[in-house]
Amino acid sequence: MMLNLFSIFDPSTYMFSLNWFSTFIGMFLIPQIYWLFYCRFVYLFNNLFFILLNEFKLILNFKFNLNNLIYMLVFFMFFVFNNFMGLFPYIFTSSSHLVFSLWISLSIWMSYMIFGWLNNSMYMFIHLVPLGTPFMLMFFMILVELLSNIIRPLTLSIRLVANMVAGHLLLTLLSNFISKFLMIYLFVFIIQFMLLFLEMLVSLIQSYVFVILLILYMKETN
Repeated sequence: MMLNLFSIFDPSTYMFSLNWFSTFIGMFLIPQIYWLFYCRFVYLFNNLFFILLNEFKLILNFKFNLNNLIYMLVFFMFFVFNNFMGLFPYIFTSSSHLVFSLWISLSIWMSYMIFGWLNNSMYMFIHLVPLGTPFMLMFFMILVELLSNIIRPLTLSIRLVANMVAGHLLLTLLSNFISKFLMIYLFVFIIQFMLLFLEMLVSLIQSYVFVILLILYMKETN
């Protein structure tokens, strides 16, 4: 039972470990004609991009940071596609693995730290001591802020993985429950459909939270 339950998160379920290619499947499912002609699909994406652009501009006030908005928008769509692809049957969910999320968050965090300490060292030192901290607590606060800064990539990745795994496991458990109790099939099916809709919202929200936190970390470096 447990092996079957967690097999959806196993990257080597089949003879060849091709499950990681599901990371890029979402981009190929979009018909190429949508990139050439204006349609409802492109209209939906444009509205979504403009909403996100306005949200990011409220956080980033400097011209240097505004040049990175396209980079963050691409990251948002990348995570949305990966989270949504895991909701389809028999498709491997790459965003539910620490190998995937930790590698991305750690690499971006390292680039932020290298850039911040090399170009804005004084500004990075200021962040180690919050404003209004008493002198007796300054040394302790430096250790606390350093620790909180070091664990940022881990908390980013664990938040994404935990939310993806929890929703998928709950849907899998309910699907097994339906097959055993046919008398309440309709009731459980409605609950599972509602959970599927909730999982779609979670996939969108977790992508938004991941990118927003990356933007906030980037803002602290300059």
